[in-house]
Amino acid sequence: MTQNLTLANARLILEDEVVAGAVHIKDGVIADIAPGTAVPKGAIDLEGDYLSPGLVELHTDNLERHLSPRPRVNWPHRAAILAHDRELAGCGITTVFDAIRVGSIMSKEGNHDNRYARALADELLLIRGSDALKISHHLHLRSEICSETLLEELDEFGPDDRIGIVSMMDHTPGQRQFSDLSKYKAYVCGKHGLDERAFDAHVAFLYTLRGKLGNAHEDATVLAAKRYGATLASHDDTTAGQVEKSRSHGVTLAEFPTTIEAAEACHKSGIATIMGAPNIVRGGSHSGNVSAMTLARAGLLDILSSDYVPSGLLSAAIMLHGEWNDLPRAMATVTKNPAAAVGLHDRGVIALGLRADLVRFRLRSGDVMVQSVWAQGRQVS
Repeated sequence: MTQNLTLANARLILEDEVVAGAVHIKDGVIADIAPGTAVPKGAIDLEGDYLSPGLVELHTDNLERHLSPRPRVNWPHRAAILAHDRELAGCGITTVFDAIRVGSIMSKEGNHDNRYARALADELLLIRGSDALKISHHLHLRSEICSETLLEELDEFGPDDRIGIVSMMDHTPGQRQFSDLSKYKAYVCGKHGLDERAFDAHVAFLYTLRGKLGNAHEDATVLAAKRYGATLASHDDTTAGQVEKSRSHGVTLAEFPTTIEAAEACHKSGIATIMGAPNIVRGGSHSGNVSAMTLARAGLLDILSSDYVPSGLLSAAIMLHGEWNDLPRAMATVTKNPAAAVGLHDRGVIALGLRADLVRFRLRSGDVMVQSVWAQGRQVS
């Protein structure tokens, strides 16, 4: 990086306050922060727009949406990765942990899973090495406990892959995210067109599979995360007992706890909670679980994830600001807090010596509009 750049006349969202000022960037890092509204010669005038740290996304299914834009339609991996990268950049996300499923069900006739993790990771790492991506990409292995091929797939990865997060996913119906079986039925039948008989057979198959392999798969996931040197996350914790088990495994992140009980237990155990931005934007969980805003009001929400709508991340943070009347605190849920949770201490805050990952945005009539995005001082949107 050799580019020098000054972004002036902005409302800087700093760690603890919002101030008028300018940011000077040198060689991809923040070299100076100057107060005031002056626009030095050669600087870019941000015209009073907000300037925040780049957003940090820990769990997104957006790449998988590009890989399979419709049921049973597979898109070329490289094209999907590039489209996903550019979509996130346009939403102000400058660091992403791409969730890739490990663990597939191959034996069941008509099953829609396919084994793809190692091949996709290879392509992502290759593209990342060629400097073709606009933003910073990291690997997040989404370990499906209720699956058949998990052990084999986990063994295909190692420390050299620099995996950032491993999350333990148990989507067995009737518990966690889908404690309400009717919600699961609506989701699965709507997505895959199952009739009543096919749905009942599907559920029975999953119960059998979980009973046979579930505990061994949990243990293997914990060991794999340690072997990779990755942050270990739980998923959809519902009870204090599940949180205690997560804590005993070494979990430090809880993705989408489904009840206040679980969120409270996470905080007592020092486990950071992640909730979905769509839950905030829509006003509730599509699965009928606890509202993210309810956790925010109780002081139990630490991090937001865009989950399945990248543009929702910044919008949800602004909605938190409306609730908390504290813009730095709200923006920390999508910048400082997620970065710190995975040990990325070189970003997430506008401060001297940190990466110049920055987002210019403005608010108009309740709408959040991203104007420009910089990653390590290079404009990417």
